[in-house]
Amino acid sequence: MTANRTDIAILDSVAALASSADAWISDIWGVLHNGVAAFPDAGPACARFRENGGTVVLVTNAPRPAAAVARMLDRLGIPPTAYDAIITSGDVSRGLLADFAGRRVYHLGPERDVGILDGLDVEIGPAETADVVLCTGLFHDETEEPEDYRRSLAALASRSVPLICANPDLIVERGPKLIPCAGALAEIYKTLGGPVLYAGKPFPAIYERAYAAIERARGALPTKDRILAIGDGIRTDVEGAGRERLRCLFIASALHVDDRRAFDAGHVGELFAAHAHPPAAAMRALKW
Repeated sequence: MTANRTDIAILDSVAALASSADAWISDIWGVLHNGVAAFPDAGPACARFRENGGTVVLVTNAPRPAAAVARMLDRLGIPPTAYDAIITSGDVSRGLLADFAGRRVYHLGPERDVGILDGLDVEIGPAETADVVLCTGLFHDETEEPEDYRRSLAALASRSVPLICANPDLIVERGPKLIPCAGALAEIYKTLGGPVLYAGKPFPAIYERAYAAIERARGALPTKDRILAIGDGIRTDVEGAGRERLRCLFIASALHVDDRRAFDAGHVGELFAAHAHPPAAAMRALKW
């Protein structure tokens, strides 16, 4: 049995890490809000870091353009003063679709995400004739399960149709619920032998865009030891930070942590006991 980790600091305030960072790469869902309501201390913590000279780039696996995410943040009461830029897996997906110009694309996902295809030189059509699949999630993610799609995914995989996963998350918070995401469908597709292209965390393309945004905001890119990654997803945020050799602050959202249990070093140690890229620190919620 692997022993629990004892080297992950449990913090009450992000201020302990702020002085050793020039920039934050922060997740949105699970860190700033839960999909329904903003967390009261998270946005102000980001704003304060910026007031002190720091740069905040929000990086999300949301399968929609950055402008749409900014509008959602505004509705939830998270102002533009909390961040310098937003990078989405939706925008990365649009970049990947550029390689399929003039081809037929099947959109697998809810109608609310169809805007991701606006202005692209592709023909939207049915799965049977598709040259590529853009997967943004389940059609009805509050009533369906990923396994409901196995048969239709098998038909696509039999033709080796590339699937662009616009949200590598397996699940996400939506208020008190945990909702399945495109990443869960992509995992099934891989087991069926279908080729998958991932647009978001923990894969490199989205981090490359984040670094470019930091460089634009600051005029120069800090060394990686001066960039702090913040997130609540172990297989996306924490793993992505580890692959990029960034320090990571783990936020204990409902994604991995039951709020009925005490959040302490023992609990965190269990979560990351066998993890190759553990976070440097953990917090129950982001706050200054």
